[in-house]
Amino acid sequence: MKIKQFNLAKAKAKLSHLVDQAARGKSVVIAKAGLPVAKLVPLDAEPKRIQFGVLEGTLSKQDIVALEAPLDQKTIDLMNTGSLLAPERT
Repeated sequence: MKIKQFNLAKAKAKLSHLVDQAARGKSVVIAKAGLPVAKLVPLDAEPKRIQFGVLEGTLSKQDIVALEAPLDQKTIDLMNTGSLLAPERT
């Protein structure tokens, strides 16, 4: 599907129509002096990209060992009884 391109003056004149088109899933490129400068897209058209490795190197080996260590029995018992929940506010 080819994206339509409008010059800035025409886009201004048809902004309401272009927004309606975007709401229906169509994208529009807006150009100034023939050069594309902006893109009007549906709000959910471009999903957020997952970036793998963002936290790489932030944990030390000791942190990783601590995360992998088994929980002590007292903590497990508290989790099973629901006692780790925050107290209700009165």
